[in-house]
Amino acid sequence: MVLSSVPSEKTRFSPSQVHTDNSTHSTVNASIGQRNEAGVAQWGTVSLPTTRLFGTDGIRGRVGDLLTAPLALQVGFWAGQVLRSHSSTHTGTIVLGQDSRNSSDMLAMALSAGLTAAGLEVWNLGLCPTPAVAHLTSTTHALGGVMISASHNPPEDNGIKFFGANGAKFASEVQTEIEAALRGEVNTPLVDVPIQPWGQHHHRPELIEHYKESLKAPLLDRLSLAGLKIVLDLAWGAAADVAPTVFRQMGAEVICLHDKADGDRINVNCGSTHPQLLQAAVQQAGADVGFAFDGDADRVIAVDAQGRIVDGDYILYLWGNALQQANQLPENLIISTVMANLGFERAWQKQGGTLVRTAVGDQYVHAEMQRRGAKLGGEQSGHILCPHYGVSGDGLLTALHLAALVKQSGTTLTEMVNQSFQTYPQILRNVRVEDRDRRLNWQQSDLLQTAIAQAEAAMGNQGRILVRASGTEPVIRVMVEAVNEELTHHWTENLVLAVQKYAANSFG
Repeated sequence: MVLSSVPSEKTRFSPSQVHTDNSTHSTVNASIGQRNEAGVAQWGTVSLPTTRLFGTDGIRGRVGDLLTAPLALQVGFWAGQVLRSHSSTHTGTIVLGQDSRNSSDMLAMALSAGLTAAGLEVWNLGLCPTPAVAHLTSTTHALGGVMISASHNPPEDNGIKFFGANGAKFASEVQTEIEAALRGEVNTPLVDVPIQPWGQHHHRPELIEHYKESLKAPLLDRLSLAGLKIVLDLAWGAAADVAPTVFRQMGAEVICLHDKADGDRINVNCGSTHPQLLQAAVQQAGADVGFAFDGDADRVIAVDAQGRIVDGDYILYLWGNALQQANQLPENLIISTVMANLGFERAWQKQGGTLVRTAVGDQYVHAEMQRRGAKLGGEQSGHILCPHYGVSGDGLLTALHLAALVKQSGTTLTEMVNQSFQTYPQILRNVRVEDRDRRLNWQQSDLLQTAIAQAEAAMGNQGRILVRASGTEPVIRVMVEAVNEELTHHWTENLVLAVQKYAANSFG
């Protein structure tokens, strides 16, 4: 999401301004003040949007606009303070990783400076998939984890994702605490004990080997992938080193596309959001399956031997069937989002299963899975969660298990998909709306509400519509699903035109 056009407030983040009238705060303030005088941390002034800083996947935006080194420094310091306040020992380790974007080094170092200024120890993994950070945070007894990545966004964007000690993304309440501290809205000390004079920063790339082993361990005793030819599209991103190694160690013949860490080309016309090159490569190579990851490898899209897209709906259905047959799927329940195709839902219901929908975003899927005790959930975009094997959405883990399902079936992914379900025609269009306030407040537009109501009335029970503002990009997403392509295309074009008018007309 691009935030440069948002009205902003100038905020000084001097900790001494946050705690002013309680004598019990003096040790924290004095310690920070001494470090400022020593030149260790000069906080300065940064601009924040008037709207919420944390979106559906942490903080994300255009580097140089909202997302800058001074902001990352502040976020690191106050996140460190909040994490310390939730810890019984008021100290601990933070696991830090990054993708291949050119800005990732800068943001990782600034964030680490803030975390160490808060008295925490930082273990820097360097280039790695997001789920590596989540896994290692949960297995090393760290206080938390941070990933510098904008996932599937273009190279000029970046982001900051936080994970709790259990490897799950921060709850909204914790994000709210950090943002309140950033904005100087904290009236009580986050931590009532003196902080350490400083923390330390350590390079720990060797820890990624533990993540690789965790991916292979559930499968090694049961089967290898020998005999499968697999094409991997690494999107010039975070999985460039890890994914080929793991698949080869599992016995597969591997062909790689876009397999270097390249900050100029990450996600550009490749990866899970642009699988066309993968589709062609799978067919040309006569491969059994292809997998396309996004820039930080927390999601994956598969391609069968015919070059057909096998998205998250199909992955959930196929994996759900396998877990169901193994009695590992409580109440035959799958959690997905409002984007899940009706064809998938009705096919799963015929299998005796239940599909529960949430808002778009893996954090909502994860929260509902925890609430209901579900063991499989995810999104159509290929972000899949299976607590049997991992603590977070993991594209590599998902790809390995789908490849294993193909190997175990004794058939092909093509045949497995043919025997699953037929999707309803569904079109998803993104309309750029640079004005963030306008984008987030689209529901107040009479123009759009009227257009949506007309479309819903015309389609009745033959289709459905979903319009929403993206939490990760400067777009309003329009999804139309109907029983036939004619209806789908007609109402998609009508609604896209309405959103374009709204974006262009400040009075709409």
